[in-house]
Amino acid sequence: MNGQTNSRAHNNAALPISGTGKGVEPYYLPVGNEVEVFEAAYRSGMAVLLKGPTGCGKTRFVTHMAWRLGLPVHTVSCHDDLTSSDLVGRFLIKGRETVWVDGPLTRAVREGGICYLDEVVEARKDTTVIIHPLSDDRRILAIEKTGEELHAPENFMLVISYNPGYQHILKDLKPSTRQRFVALDFDYPPEEMETDIVASESGLERKTVAKLVSASRKMRSLADSGLDSHPGTRMLVHAATLMHNGLPLKTACEAAIIRPLTDDAEIHRTMMDIIEAVF
Repeated sequence: MNGQTNSRAHNNAALPISGTGKGVEPYYLPVGNEVEVFEAAYRSGMAVLLKGPTGCGKTRFVTHMAWRLGLPVHTVSCHDDLTSSDLVGRFLIKGRETVWVDGPLTRAVREGGICYLDEVVEARKDTTVIIHPLSDDRRILAIEKTGEELHAPENFMLVISYNPGYQHILKDLKPSTRQRFVALDFDYPPEEMETDIVASESGLERKTVAKLVSASRKMRSLADSGLDSHPGTRMLVHAATLMHNGLPLKTACEAAIIRPLTDDAEIHRTMMDIIEAVF
């Protein structure tokens, strides 16, 4: 690091860290040292990469950390048609005038906060290149259309996420991008902890939730049998919440877990058999 970067990291040590958010704290149960690593990255002015399967808590973690740090979150759900203008901004015609309208990335750089690019590898390669100067020690955003070069404030943080299990060689982060980030690996939490999370989020009694979590872990083993995606913790919360609100167990599991995951009749039956066997 150069002297300027070290000085900035030292100055950031005074930034707020614990419990400074407004409103109700978003529930998050740490699995490892992810909270400490994220906070250290924020103090150091570093960008963070979250890796893990769908529904394992990456987005909730970002929301929780934003609350802890007292920062707003600018979330972008990336997709194939996402352009650099969608992130940075564009000129629009309003009445008889042509005005510049900031995109979410530019707003975050101007105002501070976390810019969270969810499933970043889904975006076009030429789009993700624009985050390079923001994710290294330069921390700048160049807006070619306006001629501006914005320097990110101390309370700006860039966070990106993706699911390595869904990606292939044509949809992966380039090494030149990955190496700019501090990376955190996420996965489904241990069984006892996942039970605590689902029970807390849904309000369903823990005994029933424990069986639901047990069933989900058996379903996750079906990935080698044609199931494209695992039933994530988020889906378990949905099912448990439906049950807490009076929906029968089988109906809730089928609606919140099985049908969203598969259209295959045989896998559908197998997953229902697992539910019946566990309960």
